[in-house]
Amino acid sequence: VQLQACGGGLAQAGGSLRLSCAASGRTFSNYAMGWFRRAPGKERDLVGTISRSGTGTYYADSVKGRFTISRNNAKNTVYLQMNSLKPEDTAVYYCAATTRLWRAGSSTAGREYDYWGQGTLVTVSS
Repeated sequence: VQLQACGGGLAQAGGSLRLSCAASGRTFSNYAMGWFRRAPGKERDLVGTISRSGTGTYYADSVKGRFTISRNNAKNTVYLQMNSLKPEDTAVYYCAATTRLWRAGSSTAGREYDYWGQGTLVTVSS
């Protein structure tokens, strides 16, 4: 499956952005999805995951209550709604797809994902 992420940009602290990740090439609903991010000078971290149907989600503690992952399987798209942004949310954000069965707290490592988008930069100013 090919993944194309977009929606990044510049936001002020306290603001919001919504990222989208469009999939093509395979049956999108066969994949659980994850969002990851890599801040400057840091390792890639999990933001959150969503089940194939979209009924299950899981978030890293750092974004819980501020970020929401959703998906529209009819549109082959997964979303990351980011609210109450902080400067420490500045990073390149990546979407990824896995064939692994989703469970809350599972598939949190990048190596568990089979396909990756190209990344989109989010910059939050203070």
